[in-house]
Amino acid sequence: MKKKTITIVGVILTTLTLTACSKKDETHTAASQDKENRSEIVLRIGDQKGNMRAQLEASGVLKGIDYKINWYEFPAAAPVAEALKVDGIDLGYLGDAPFLFANANGGTAKAIAVYKSDPYPVALLVRNDSSIQSAKDLKGKTVTANQGSIGQLVTLRAVEQAGLKATDVKFRFLPPADGKLAVANGSVDVWAVWDPYTAYAELKDHFRIIANGRGLYSGYTFLAATDKSLQEQQKRKSIQDFIYRLKQSQEWATQNADEFGQEYAKITGLPEDVGKLAFKRRNASWEPIDADVIKTSQETADFYTKHKLIKQQFNVSNSFDTSFKVK
Repeated sequence: MKKKTITIVGVILTTLTLTACSKKDETHTAASQDKENRSEIVLRIGDQKGNMRAQLEASGVLKGIDYKINWYEFPAAAPVAEALKVDGIDLGYLGDAPFLFANANGGTAKAIAVYKSDPYPVALLVRNDSSIQSAKDLKGKTVTANQGSIGQLVTLRAVEQAGLKATDVKFRFLPPADGKLAVANGSVDVWAVWDPYTAYAELKDHFRIIANGRGLYSGYTFLAATDKSLQEQQKRKSIQDFIYRLKQSQEWATQNADEFGQEYAKITGLPEDVGKLAFKRRNASWEPIDADVIKTSQETADFYTKHKLIKQQFNVSNSFDTSFKVK
């Protein structure tokens, strides 16, 4: 009787062990398959002046990722928005105003995380010898900016705050480098731009700020993704991981401001003093998309509609995906 009992117990234990091993193997196989699938994922990411890439590479948080990243460098937000529109990239880094401007004109990308920073460096600059001292002196002047950019937004709000009309200024739409040259040679009066261009112009080109973005601009920059990339399950997982690492890199950069300022300058090719100034005055952090971000964005879109930059009322709610987390 004892032998039979032992035999039966032995069979039961063996069966349980085999079942457990089978489940473990299944889990391991699933995990391995997921990792293998992720290793085939390529995220095509559009950046501006190395902003995201500089932090990620300097902090080292990209080590060990199980997907690939192809970086695309853009001089401003407008070409980033265009690349998102035609699925030329999966993710893009761009200010709220150009993002909303693009989506109101046929774009379908979704903002999935927000970079909140001090809006001061989004500014209106003039040559040191200019007679323009403040936004009140802009009547009859010409301003260069990218169409639909945060530079144009800040200009219009500064003009309005100064008691002038939007029609009191003329816009000449040029990319940043051409805009600076136009002001330098006197063919345009004011350059509306953002860091690191602002920092470089202050420190190296002897330009001065006559109005800054505080009280005029949200300070929001979005990480936006195409609908196509968000619909691919494995790519979506990689995007979520990328957001986590963005947050980690920002925290590292904040804690190591001097070190990162030097690295930022090297990665972007900027002089060290420019890189340090551009980074330190951001006081920035990556955050999730929430109701306040959407509300503020609606106000921005309404402002553009008021000034006929957006042709008709635009509901921004479909331009956001609030499901992504930011640690």
